[in-house]
Amino acid sequence: MARRLATEYVKARMQLTETQLSRFIQSLVGQSLVWHVKVLENGNQEVVLEDDQGDEVTFLFEKQGNRYVCVTSCRLVHPKLTQVMHKLVATFRGEAVVNRIFAGFTMTYYYVEGAVRKIEEYKDDQFRTIYEHKDTVRELQQLYKQDTVEQEISYIQRRINRLLDARNRAMTDMDITHIDQQLNELVHQLFVLEA
Repeated sequence: MARRLATEYVKARMQLTETQLSRFIQSLVGQSLVWHVKVLENGNQEVVLEDDQGDEVTFLFEKQGNRYVCVTSCRLVHPKLTQVMHKLVATFRGEAVVNRIFAGFTMTYYYVEGAVRKIEEYKDDQFRTIYEHKDTVRELQQLYKQDTVEQEISYIQRRINRLLDARNRAMTDMDITHIDQQLNELVHQLFVLEA
């Protein structure tokens, strides 16, 4: 198995309530890491995590309304802080783009709401999708909501009804023939759409 050289959080974003931020800080207790919290202006908070091997991550939580928003990036070499970072992103439903760098290739993980949605391999100047999450339920719901065909059928039925009314009021054979041609075209369209 290939040995990981580094883990690079290209971008990690978390949005927490005040209660979640307290839980975030409490989750650091007992992690065998050095960490400290600074309360800054406007209620912003800076959380710094360090392991005993030189890796460090700084989280600057900016207060925005009733939420604390943090966007950070870092490069980690040692597994201890890498595992903590992974748990924090997963637990607090963060979004992230993470490069796991190996000799000769890089695996890029895309996290949405704390879960991996896509994995790509970058090797020999080419990207290859390894995994992509399919939200089948959501896709089916969206497909079910699409009612453009039903709307078009309804529109054609209304046009047919108007043409039938016009046919009943028609005075000449030429008008009736013209209306019948339009009705034939609409009936054909209706047949295609209902099939």
